Amino acid sequence: MSSMLKWRRSFRYAYEGVKYALSTQRNMKFHFFAAFIVMLLALYLRLPKLEILFILLAVTLMIVTELINTAIEKTVDLAMPDHHPLAKIAKDVAAASVLVSAVFAAVVGMVVFYEPVDQLFRNVRTSGGMAFSAATLWILISLVALATIVLDTRFSSKDSRYRLSLLSAIAFAIATCIAFYSSITYVVLLAYFLAFLVMLVLYDKRSRSLASLILGGLVGTCITFAIYYVIN
Repeated sequence: MSSMLKWRRSFRYAYEGVKYALSTQRNMKFHFFAAFIVMLLALYLRLPKLEILFILLAVTLMIVTELINTAIEKTVDLAMPDHHPLAKIAKDVAAASVLVSAVFAAVVGMVVFYEPVDQLFRNVRTSGGMAFSAATLWILISLVALATIVLDTRFSSKDSRYRLSLLSAIAFAIATCIAFYSSITYVVLLAYFLAFLVMLVLYDKRSRSLASLILGGLVGTCITFAIYYVIN
């Protein structure tokens, strides 16, 4: 067998492994989506080459550890189908490697994106008008909830994976309102971080699909932006 044929087969097997993990592992789908958003944001903010390299390192480490974790889980299930303390330890340690890489990726993201995002928020505040009043704020949240329910009802008879998440929409609407109110970038980032945690908890509970949660967050954010610029 020629070396070129061996290389092609190895590449095909590796591709099948990535495809299997992406199609069966919920965490891998989330990692790929997060990597896609981060790379788009890096291009939009025109980050320098060194910072992009750090982002690529964090993304690669995150995906590689998730692939290794999946391989270890399947190997343990094959060797020990029944519950065993050592099998649990092996799976827990493999999952810990994913957690460590996730923390590293989060730290890299905070260090790399803070200054560009801070400047972006400053530009938005400079060009913006008055913030929401208390009455407008509650009307806004009500409009977001009603719009999400209407859209969710519209797609209720179709694929449930693409139904909108009401909690995700409200969480990101509130975070966007805080972004218009606050002049401190840390507060804005914490607001969106809490909204992201709401989405992550719902995703972990498997109550809604990732697409449903993302669409809900986009609806809440877009409606808030639209109303803000209409009343200003």
